[in-house]
Amino acid sequence: MILKKHFIYFILSGFALLLFFLLNISLGSLQIPFSETLKSLSGQNLENESYDYIIRNYRIPKAFTAVLTGSGLAVSGLMMQTLFRNPLAGPYVLGLSSGASLGVALVIMGGTLFGFSALVFSSWNIILAASLGSFLVMSAVISASFKIKNTMAILIIGIMFAALTGAIVNILSYFSPSEELQKYVFWSFGSLGNLSTQELMILFICWILGLLLCLFSLKSLNALLLGENYAESMGIQLQKNRLLIIISTCILAGSITAFAGPIAFVGLAVPHLVRLIIPTSNHLILMPAVLIAGAILMLICDVIAQLPGSELTLPINAVTSIFGAPIVIWLLMRKRKLAF
Repeated sequence: MILKKHFIYFILSGFALLLFFLLNISLGSLQIPFSETLKSLSGQNLENESYDYIIRNYRIPKAFTAVLTGSGLAVSGLMMQTLFRNPLAGPYVLGLSSGASLGVALVIMGGTLFGFSALVFSSWNIILAASLGSFLVMSAVISASFKIKNTMAILIIGIMFAALTGAIVNILSYFSPSEELQKYVFWSFGSLGNLSTQELMILFICWILGLLLCLFSLKSLNALLLGENYAESMGIQLQKNRLLIIISTCILAGSITAFAGPIAFVGLAVPHLVRLIIPTSNHLILMPAVLIAGAILMLICDVIAQLPGSELTLPINAVTSIFGAPIVIWLLMRKRKLAF
């Protein structure tokens, strides 16, 4: 019954998601006719074999990566903002991105500082290193959540882990030669177009698992909006549900960072954009709305990053901030108060 009130929004957003998905596949350094894109997606053979190869082997996986990345980060950001009751919280507030960055930095630049041969720079080495770094930070935060009852203290611990790992990365960067430093900087820009079918499938599995855990926390998220004491009075097992929310966020944000790099802005801004459009605090509405909006925003940013008609491309991490942040500032100034 609740969903019927926002039926029009979900219909329009679903149509927009499909439209930008198709545009993302059509536009790029080589502009493919929209009709050819539809033929390829429907399984028809194209007269131009190069079009078919580009669409099936590069652009479709990239578009799916954008959908998974944008939706996963947006949902993670919503959960963190609700858990910590902080509008500035995002999916990386627990230090996951910094942990992943440290893992990648050790692979790329660790040989110079510690006197051993750096590991081979390959996609799987980078993914494993980023996953391990995120997992270690996640383990530390989860361990702290068992011992600390104060949710804000967990937030501070996450920020401290981010500062610690960031400091180590800075030391590695300072002593590394320019070639290794350049490789690390390129990774930090983020990328949606480097995943193989196998890597994309692993990311999809992590995305599904994270969302399933998120569904079990919807009731507790609504209760947490009114404070932890009120949530406990409603029968919510605070520590158990807090742990569930943290694990869900870690799976989503950690896997996305491992496979696509650290993508800024999306997880922080999308929940606020959705709240400005849909004035509700019910996570049964917010969660699917944020999921769709995050996917749409990432597809739009990826189209912009491709600079259609040009051989140049922009870093996706820069595009999400440069083009997204002013929009959020403008909307918030129109609203005159922070939507939270």
